[in-house]
Amino acid sequence: MTDPAKVRRHAERVRELVASVVRSQIKDPRLGMITITDARITADLRDATVFYTVLGDAAAQAGTAAALDSAKGMLRSTVGKALGLRHSPTLTFVLDDVQDQVKHIDDLLAAARNADAEVQRLAARAAYAGDAQPYRLEDVDEAEDGDEAEGADSDGARGGDRR
Repeated sequence: MTDPAKVRRHAERVRELVASVVRSQIKDPRLGMITITDARITADLRDATVFYTVLGDAAAQAGTAAALDSAKGMLRSTVGKALGLRHSPTLTFVLDDVQDQVKHIDDLLAAARNADAEVQRLAARAAYAGDAQPYRLEDVDEAEDGDEAEGADSDGARGGDRR
């Protein structure tokens, strides 16, 4: 069983190492404006997943993915030597599409705001379907007089037993 804190430290170190090597040693022209955003490593320290973002269109993303795939061996050996582990972790590169997800969520929130504004606009012009007061109100004075007449005896005492 590996300590979770140790796994997190190794994952952070993998992220830093890959970012450093990509910035300084890889001279592939296909490599675009890349940012290494995160790295995760399995508990047995054998497999590492490195997340990255690329500034640009789909062609730049495809070129960067190809450049990272071709440099995977050099990156793995550098990471393995730096970590000092018995087995160098295999590296898997995954395009981090956080920006696309953020844009999608922003679009959904804007659509919800527009729908709420439309509902508020319709509610402001709305009128009742029937009368403003749909319940029938009895004359309050007549109702009180009827209650007193039923509950009071001739001598003014309410209910109870007579002696």
